[in-house]
Amino acid sequence: MTPLLTTQYIERRVRELGTWFQNLNLNGVQTAPEHFLGDYPSCKWQRFASVIPPDLSGQTVLDVGCNAGFYSIEMKKRGASRVVAMDVDEDYLEQARFAAEVTETAIEFRRLSVYQVAELHENFDLVLFMGVLYHLRHPLLALDLLHEHAVKSLLVFQSLLRGSSEVESLETDYPFEETQVFRKPGYPVMHFVEHRYSHDPTNWWIPNHACAEAMLRASGFDILSHPGEDVYLCKQRNQRGGSSDVVE
Repeated sequence: MTPLLTTQYIERRVRELGTWFQNLNLNGVQTAPEHFLGDYPSCKWQRFASVIPPDLSGQTVLDVGCNAGFYSIEMKKRGASRVVAMDVDEDYLEQARFAAEVTETAIEFRRLSVYQVAELHENFDLVLFMGVLYHLRHPLLALDLLHEHAVKSLLVFQSLLRGSSEVESLETDYPFEETQVFRKPGYPVMHFVEHRYSHDPTNWWIPNHACAEAMLRASGFDILSHPGEDVYLCKQRNQRGGSSDVVE
């Protein structure tokens, strides 16, 4: 450790960088030890880490909405040759840059929104899209753009989900007179938040389970597995539309 990165210095910089949403261990200093979700996002990561290849040597990774960089750091730990982390929030990016400095992790940072992903001019072997969808005014467009301009092979998707956890098996078409299907608990539904949810004005659209899966398929992804309650491992499909059953 260089003299600059003493425990006292790290503690001071963590305070100076404001409130952290991700609890990272920076050489023994916790960035959000009193997080309302516990040791987050480590506790979530442990539930789906097994579905991501343990050896990412030679693979490129894009972390969309990287926040303080927890998942980007984990991808480098698995040997990813290159990790690009992007976020629209400069405060989060400052935290992530500091976390990368302390952990001596080589990550490339970009201040971009998911709607600007085409500006990277690159498709990645693995794309992480964690905790972003429900903060977007145009969520389906975001998935379309990721399919078109970012994902070469695998997508790890996570979103806040509310409403029914049932998933209805649906026909590909219904006559105009059919109305009852929309009342079924497992029909895809996206809940719109006009004002705030959980005191957060950036929460806009919150899908139920069926809607999350339907949106992924509609944007051109096949769902390979559902390793966590709100996490999906997907593979890029050449064409949008179609369907794929979830593999438990």
